[in-house]
Amino acid sequence: MEGKFEKVILFDGICGLCNAWVDFVQRRKRGKIFKFATLQGNFAQSRVPQAVQSLDSVVLISGDRIFYKSSAAIRILCDLGGFWKLSSFFLVIPSFLRDGMYDLVAFNRYRLFGKLESCRVPTAEEKESFLD
Repeated sequence: MEGKFEKVILFDGICGLCNAWVDFVQRRKRGKIFKFATLQGNFAQSRVPQAVQSLDSVVLISGDRIFYKSSAAIRILCDLGGFWKLSSFFLVIPSFLRDGMYDLVAFNRYRLFGKLESCRVPTAEEKESFLD
């Protein structure tokens, strides 16, 4: 990975909920610790091809570690700092329980939050935060 960022968030670029999540993180992120890329893009396909096949998980690449589903979401919240660090409490819940809830939302995300016609195109202000 190039540049001075620490972590990459991969998300489903046509999912309304996923795009809202990216907006949420963008508004709260400290410094430039995150870069973003869609699971449909070249960056994700070259780094985590297994995640690209199902498009059902947010993915956090942190150094040489890759986190999926609820583990990725919780770690992203913790990285936002402030009271968001309290979300680390949820990591004590076994991942099969956390991911069960995550999967329920992921399965219904298009129906509940909409599906975009095409992947998100970053605005001029967002361009430096997006990898593809």
